[in-house]
Formats: sequence, structure tokens, C-alpha cells
Amino acid sequence: MIIFSAQNIEAGYGDKSVVNDVSFQLEQGQMMGILGANGSGKTTLLKALCGIIPHKGVSQLRGEMLEEKKDKELARVCSYIPQRSGISIDIPVLDVVLMGFNPYMKLLQYPDVHMKDKAIGMLKKVGLKGKEDMNYLHLSEGQKQMCVLARTLVADCNLLMLDEPESALDFQYRYQMLGLIREWVKENERGAIVTLHDSTLALNYCDKLLLLSEGKVLDVISPKRDSIEKMEALLSEIYGQVSLQYCKTKSGINRLVMIKEEE
Repeated sequence: MIIFSAQNIEAGYGDKSVVNDVSFQLEQGQMMGILGANGSGKTTLLKALCGIIPHKGVSQLRGEMLEEKKDKELARVCSYIPQRSGISIDIPVLDVVLMGFNPYMKLLQYPDVHMKDKAIGMLKKVGLKGKEDMNYLHLSEGQKQMCVLARTLVADCNLLMLDEPESALDFQYRYQMLGLIREWVKENERGAIVTLHDSTLALNYCDKLLLLSEGKVLDVISPKRDSIEKMEALLSEIYGQVSLQYCKTKSGINRLVMIKEEE
């Protein structure tokens, strides 16, 4: 079942067009990665889809047009995590996570016990147990990203959009974050769209990969279904000549790795 669709999305800044005629669909329970070279329009596309910047075209979530929703209504169904949180004030970690309930609360309403318990549980899930009262600004950059992820997941929205969430994370946190997102998507039959730099993460954690080239869709690939030859050819159009190889973990799981070839 299709949970999200984008049709003929065009967006840019001022008179400069960055994304042109982008269309795709996402099934419920799936995570889509967006890959492309720097300047290909990944971030611009994500901002257009969640209504941060003006755009042409239509985005539909469970059959409802996102462009017709007011800000608070949109925040209840679609959540966006930028590369940086933008939080620059002293605030307890727990209070950051509780912000995830804002779209559901009335003016001057305070989070109730149920919300606080859920927020604490989510902090535990992302590896920040015991840091509820810690100043958010004192967290490492990776911990800040995990805290913001916890804030997003407690909101129980239908669609999660993340802009390069792995950019500030070390090796361990990268895999932990993508694993949590994939688990959340599949357990709740929701959807996630993630722009990524790390091709290995994308190939092994995403159900589909939307390949962008100069603001247009080059193709959509499915790492678990498409042949290595097809994926190599398409990825080489973005990154130059590359090869894909399967590597087996010690537990016997096959992982795809992309290797840059000498040209």
C-alpha cells in the first residue's frame, strides 16, 4: 500500500531552480534513501516535500495533500529532522524530547505524566538513559542527533524525513540511528525518507534509493531486488566508476559495500 507520493515537485531559491519534475512513491513500512552528488538537490527536495520552502507539485500522505495542511496539522503527520537541530539555549534533554508532543498540546498546556514516561522510554531506546536532566548543549554532536531523533519518534507521525542524519555521527551511532528508524518504520507501517552521504548505510538499510542527478530523478533502485550490474551502472553515473561487492559479517549476514574504482 502506498503511504506517500510526490508528483512533479519543483523547487529552488529565488529565480534559481534546483529540483525539477521529481515524482516517486513510497510504500508503508519502507524507508527510502536519497542519494546524489553534492548540489544535486537532496536537501532542497526534502525541504519542499515537508513544506519548509515553496514548491510546485503535489505531496500526498495517506491520500491527503500536505500542501493543504496548516503548520500544526502538518507537524502531526510529518516530522522533519535537519542536519543541525538549531537548539542553542540551555535546556534539559528531557524537555527537548517533550517538544515532540507540541503539535498535540494546547497553548500553555504542560506535558502530562504519560508523555514524560514515553519521553524517558524513548531516551533509553536511543542510548541516552540517565541523561534526562543533562543540559542538551553539553551533549556530543552525535548524542544531540539521537536526542532529536527521540523527540521525533515520540510524536508518532506517519512520515519521517531526515536530512543527512549520519553527518555528525560516529561509526556506532550511524548504524544505531538507521537501525532505530528502520525498526520504527516497519513496526508501525509508516514511512521514512532520508538523504544520505554514506552509500553503505543506504544500500543496507533502505528499501529503495532515489537517485538524484542535477535536480532530476535518475532512477529508483531496490538494493534487495535489483542486480548488482544495474545498481553499479546507475551509481557510477553519480559517483564516477564504482563497484559493488557483498561482504559477509561474522554472524553470516551479507552486506553491500560500494568501492570507488580508479579511472
